[in-house]
Amino acid sequence: MGKIIVSANVTLDGVVQDPTGDEGTGRGSWFTRIADTDREAWAKAEFEEALGAEVLLMGRRTYGYFRSRGWPSRPGEWADRLRALPKYVVSSSAVEGWGETTVLGGDVVTAVKELKEGVAGEIVVYGSGRLVHTLLEHDLADELRLMTYPFVAGAGARLFPATDVVKPARLVANRTVGAGLALLTYRC
Repeated sequence: MGKIIVSANVTLDGVVQDPTGDEGTGRGSWFTRIADTDREAWAKAEFEEALGAEVLLMGRRTYGYFRSRGWPSRPGEWADRLRALPKYVVSSSAVEGWGETTVLGGDVVTAVKELKEGVAGEIVVYGSGRLVHTLLEHDLADELRLMTYPFVAGAGARLFPATDVVKPARLVANRTVGAGLALLTYRC
C-alpha cells in the first residue's frame, strides 16, 4: 500500500497561499525573499524527495501551475525525475499531458483510496490546497513534510482546514535547510 506524503511550503503561521507573489494577494512572495543559498538547499531537498517518490498526486490547479512554469520541458535532473514519475491529477475535466498523466475524476476520496492501494511506495502531493484539505479531513495523509519559511504572512489560505476534532501528529524528523528554512516531518 502506498503512503501519501503531503509536501508543502508554509510560513510560520501555516500559510501556503501565494508563495511567489503571482496571485497578487499583497502577502505573497515569501518564497522569493529567501537567500539564494537557501533556495539552492531547498531545491536539493525537493530533488531528494522526488527521488524517493513513486507517484505524484496533484489537484488540477497545481498541475497547471507546474505546466505553466515549464516543468514538462525544463532541463535538469529534478525536472527529468518529475517528468518520469507517473502523475495523478484530481480533476473533473481532462488535462493537458505531462509525461504519464492520469486524471482521477468522480469521488476524490474513493479514487485516492484506490490509488493508495495500487501503489507501493510514496505518493507525493505538491501544493493542491483543496486536495490536501480533503486528504486531511478523511485521514488519508500519512505524513506531512513542511518546509517552513521564516515569515509570518498574517492571513491567507492555510495548509490545515478548520476541524471539529483535534488531529494528532508525531514529529519524526526535523532539519535545517540552508540557513533559514526548517523541514519538519510529521506522521499523521
